[in-house]
Order: sequence, then C-alpha cells, then structure tokens
Amino acid sequence: MTGRSDTLPWEVEAVAGAASRARARYAKPVVVPDGLELLAGPTSGVVALPRHLKWSGSAGYDLDEPGRIMDLYRTVINEAATPDDLHRYLNEAALKSLWETIWLPAPVRTAWEHRFPELATARTSTEPA
Repeated sequence: MTGRSDTLPWEVEAVAGAASRARARYAKPVVVPDGLELLAGPTSGVVALPRHLKWSGSAGYDLDEPGRIMDLYRTVINEAATPDDLHRYLNEAALKSLWETIWLPAPVRTAWEHRFPELATARTSTEPA
C-alpha cells in the first residue's frame, strides 16, 4: 500500500498522543487573580497596553467605543504574564457583566471559572435551556 491509508490505528494514536503531550509541555500558563475584588482597572477612556500584552497591531483601546472593552478584556485575559497585568487592566464589575460574551479558549475559561464559580454560575444562568 502507499500513502496514508497504510497507517495503523496505533500509529495514529501514538502520533496524536505525542502531539498532545507537546502542546501541554509548551502551553502558556493561565494567569488568574487571587480575587476579583483586586481587579481595579479602567472602564472608560483610552487604554494603551504594553507590548508584552499586545505585541502586534494597535495597542490602544478606546473603552468608550462599543466592543473595544471586550477586545481589551479578551487580550489581557489571554496574554497576562502576572496577576498585576489583570489587576491593572481589568475591572471586577465590568468583567462580571462581560464574562458570558467574551470568547476565551476553553482551558482559560475553565481556569477562571474553577477559581471563581460565580462567573460560571452567571454564565450558565443566562444560557437557554
């Protein structure tokens, strides 16, 4: 046989397992604050993120424009290197009101909702039955 059709199932599983282990080994850690009350960032005005948070494109976010605060929150949550990044740029009340609509990778959302069950509760209480 030629091509991929001669690959045995155990070979596929071995390759998939190795790829999964490699992703886990090099995965960026998820940073979560110690408490939501520590999130004291702005909710209006223009915010310029440092390069370690927004490394390409415009680093400025006008939080008074619809949608930009959500873009900022998604970027900061995904790229934070320390809890201080979260404390400086996120706001507790704004995060709670935006949580259910912010697109986040599953491992990130899971880490936050595990630490703060009230975020998961708020999200599931608004989902249709």
